[in-house]
Amino acid sequence: MTKFRSIFWHRRDLRIEDNIGLFEASKNSKNLIGVYVLDPNLLNLNRTTSEAKNWFLGESLLELQKNWERRGSCLLILNGDPIKLISKLADLIKAECIYWNENIEPYEINRDKIITEQLSKDKRKVYTFLDQLIVNPINIKTNNHEPYKVYGPFYRKWIDLINTTSLSANNLIQIQKNYEKFVGLNDRELLSLKNSNLNYCITKKRISIDNLLFSNRFKNTNLCPCKPGESGSIKQLNLFIHSEVINSYNKSRDIPSLETTSHLSAALNLGTISCRAVWNGSQMARNIATDEHQINSIDSWIKELAWREFYQNALFNFPELEKGPYREKWLNFPWQNKHSWFEAWANGLTGIPIVDAAMRQLKHSGWMHNRCRMIVASFLVKDLLIDWRWGELFFMKNLVDGDLASNNGGWQWSASSGMDPKPMRIFNPFRQATKFDEDGNYIRKWIPELSHISTPNLLAGEIIPEERNSYPKPIINHKNQTSIFKELYSSIK
Repeated sequence: MTKFRSIFWHRRDLRIEDNIGLFEASKNSKNLIGVYVLDPNLLNLNRTTSEAKNWFLGESLLELQKNWERRGSCLLILNGDPIKLISKLADLIKAECIYWNENIEPYEINRDKIITEQLSKDKRKVYTFLDQLIVNPINIKTNNHEPYKVYGPFYRKWIDLINTTSLSANNLIQIQKNYEKFVGLNDRELLSLKNSNLNYCITKKRISIDNLLFSNRFKNTNLCPCKPGESGSIKQLNLFIHSEVINSYNKSRDIPSLETTSHLSAALNLGTISCRAVWNGSQMARNIATDEHQINSIDSWIKELAWREFYQNALFNFPELEKGPYREKWLNFPWQNKHSWFEAWANGLTGIPIVDAAMRQLKHSGWMHNRCRMIVASFLVKDLLIDWRWGELFFMKNLVDGDLASNNGGWQWSASSGMDPKPMRIFNPFRQATKFDEDGNYIRKWIPELSHISTPNLLAGEIIPEERNSYPKPIINHKNQTSIFKELYSSIK
């Protein structure tokens, strides 16, 4: 077939290997360059991203640029509105084809539709692919051809589709292990780009890779367990699989003091690793597992991958979730929304040790253990009686792995406002601490001023004033507050 001059637009697929859209572009292009657009709508520290996530993004882009150069071409980093910049870049280099991998968030879907229409008017071909999910949301429906609203049936259909279709383990391989060299632009064309108005978009705007990384407190720190870049993500997956941590996942995944999760959430969110590579890793571990306990542990981890896809499917099929609760009656819930309580929660100063330890972990590392995410979310909503959307936004502004679909799904699960057959779920923070931090190691790590407190008292939050060392007394009584919550919940039924 005839090959054309093409652009590949990176979005949530910051890698060279195992990239469906890039693979297709490389096969079918005479000349190929990459582009990433620093979109202000997705880099808003007050709403859509965090300092930790910007660090992860910036470091990953630097590595991706080097990988493009090694392949013989270049990755341009542009600032501004993609609706204007993609068409402008295509015009400047006379690109005939533009490739990208699709996203499922409402803003991105609408943005891509506008860009596609623009490019089509200019007689340019647009080729898009689904890369960030193992199963296409279009293909996973109930017997009534409706989207799934409950995780259990979704998981059974999801795993069945993988096992019985072309997505079987034998075919779900990484799509290209080694690219041939790309053919990029010549020196004259690159110089012309640098001298064009497009250069203004690269250097004069507010956001750049330097802005993402300069004075970023996560730079050069090992506090955040999520490692940026394609190479870092692959190393983390291999460590999780080959150290056999995955084989004991059932036993240890809920213990926040242990390093027993994959830490691949940020990598999957920004696509420094593919969902196929992660699936393949789980199948590799499953094939060499030696007993039923190990297999069950691996299957539990696979179910976490399915949770990610369930929430992505939910947002794709019900984009209104971005703005509010799935269960409409929650629109009428009489939240108390005390700002002083929210500030205490956000800063790890509620006087409830397991809650405060988790919030301090988030503040200092940009990441929080999943068990702790459930604990602090339940506490904010059902103890402090604060609108779950406050917590959802706070997480997006602080998490390295902030993902609209997963974050929204998790908060609605905790708030009982989402797609959940068991709406009344309240976590007792003291029981949670006793069950999952029985030695108090996690609490002591993040609240060192309480390191001298005996373990039983630490877990129960029973700390006398003389031993507090400036640590605050509890701002609420758990039993009283959850009783109030239940009464309020009954009023909206």
